[in-house]
Amino acid sequence: MAHLLSTGCYLKLSNGGVSYSTPSTQCSKVYPTSLTLRTSRSPLKKLISHGESSHRERPLRRCTVTATTLPISQEAQKTHPSSGFHNSPKESSKPKRVMVIGGDGYCGWATALHLSKQNYEVAIVDSLVRRFFDHQLGLDSLTPISSIHDRIRCWKSLTGKTIELYIGDICDFEFLTETFKSFEPDSVVHFGEQRSAPYSMIDRSRAVFTQNNNVIGTLNVLFAIKEYREECHLVKLGTMGEYGTPNIDIEEGYITITHNGRTDTLPYPKQASSFYHLSKVHDSNNIAFTCKAWGIRATDLNQGVVYGVRTDETEMHEDLCNRFDYDGVFGTALNRFCVQAAVGHPLTVYGKGGQTRGYLDIRDTVQCVELAIANPAQPGEFRVFNQFTEQFSVNDLAALVTKAGEKMGLDVRTISVPNPRVEAEEHYYNAKHTKLIELGLKPHILSDSLLDSLLNVAVQFKDRVDTKQIMPSVSWRKIGAKPKTVSA
Repeated sequence: MAHLLSTGCYLKLSNGGVSYSTPSTQCSKVYPTSLTLRTSRSPLKKLISHGESSHRERPLRRCTVTATTLPISQEAQKTHPSSGFHNSPKESSKPKRVMVIGGDGYCGWATALHLSKQNYEVAIVDSLVRRFFDHQLGLDSLTPISSIHDRIRCWKSLTGKTIELYIGDICDFEFLTETFKSFEPDSVVHFGEQRSAPYSMIDRSRAVFTQNNNVIGTLNVLFAIKEYREECHLVKLGTMGEYGTPNIDIEEGYITITHNGRTDTLPYPKQASSFYHLSKVHDSNNIAFTCKAWGIRATDLNQGVVYGVRTDETEMHEDLCNRFDYDGVFGTALNRFCVQAAVGHPLTVYGKGGQTRGYLDIRDTVQCVELAIANPAQPGEFRVFNQFTEQFSVNDLAALVTKAGEKMGLDVRTISVPNPRVEAEEHYYNAKHTKLIELGLKPHILSDSLLDSLLNVAVQFKDRVDTKQIMPSVSWRKIGAKPKTVSA
C-alpha cells in the first residue's frame, strides 16, 4: 500500500548507506507516491568550484532515483483522445511515451508539463547538475524554484497526471540503459546539455566538462536508441549559434552549392563561437552520421534565444514556476535588461550592440517540440529545423525594454560595456525558419504585453536580485580567470 505524503513529511533517500532527508512541500493536497531507489555506480564528473576550497576536487555523489506517483483513483487512469495518442488501430488507446532528458531545466520543465497535459506519457531524466551550477558559482534564479520532487508532486496533485522521474547522468551508459529499458520511449526530447556559452569559457575544467557532458551524453543516447529502441524518434535541441554570423542567408540545416560546375546539397557550414557551441556542432555531426549508418530518425531543432517565464502549465501553481536567469553566465540579454530596468541599473549593451540573433517565446519552444514529435522524421532521416520566430539585435532589445520600462514609470538608461565575447558586433543576419511554420507553429510575437509581463516578474522579485551578478564576469580572451562569486 502506498504511503501518504503530506505537508511536513520527509522522503528518506539512501545512497551508499548514508541517509538523506529532504522536506516535502505539497500543493495543499494529500496523494500517494511510490519511490523506487537505485544507487548509481559512477559519480557525476568532478566540477571545480572556484572560490570554495571545501568543494575543490570533490566528486558530486548522486543517487539514482526512479520516482513514480501512483494514481489517486481509477478515474485518474482513464484516457482521453489527444495529440498524445497513436493513430494506428492496434494502438489507438496507447499514449506515446516521451522521455525528456534535462526535464528539470528551463526549456525541459516547460516541455515536460506541456506534453503531459497533452496526454503523452512523460518521463523526466535529469542529473540535477544545473542546480549544482548555481551553488557552485553563487547564482540563483530570480524566481524561486521548487525541488524536482515537489514540482512533480504538485503537477500530480493539480492534474492527476503522472510524470516519471529518473535521476542520473546520461554519460553513465548503464544508468541510461536501465532507464530506456524501464520507460521504453517512443520519442526522446534531449535538453540534457550544459547550455551556457559563458560557462564553457570560464576555464579549462568547464570547457572539458561541457564538451564531455554534451558530446558523450548525446552519443550515449544514440547508442541507447540503436540498441534498445530502434524506432524511437530523437528530438535534439541544437542552437542557431552553430551557424555563427555568415555574410549570406542561413538556410535550415543544408545548403545547395555549385562549385567548379558541379552542384550538391551539403550541411550548412558551421562557425561556432564558444566551446559550448562547438559541442553542439559535434552533436549534429554525430547524429547525422548515425542516421545514415544506423537508420536512426532524428530532428535537430536549432533553437534561437528563448525568453519568457510563463506557460499555461507553469502558471497553474507557484511550485510549477520556471527559471528566470539574469546573471552574466546563464542569463540572456532580454532577461538581463528586464532585471536591470527593475532595479535601476543601466542596461548593459555589449560593445556596439549590433549582434543579431533569432528569438522565441518559451510557449513556442514547447509548441515546436510537440510538432516535431507529432510529425516524426523517417527512419534514416536527419531533419534540421531553425527554431525561432523573430530576429532582434541587442540594441533592438534595449530599445524595447526602455520603452516598456518608461510606460511603467521606471527610469531606464543604457550604457555600452566592453564585449566579453569574441564576435562580430555589427553584421548581416538573415536566417530561414519556415519548416515549423509549415507544420503548424502559431508564433507568439514579442509584444508590449509580453515585455510588460517580463518586467512585472522582474519587479515582483527584485528583492532577490544579486547586483554583483549583473555585470559580465567571463571573458573569451581571458579564459581561466576566476569568475566572480558571492562572498561567503
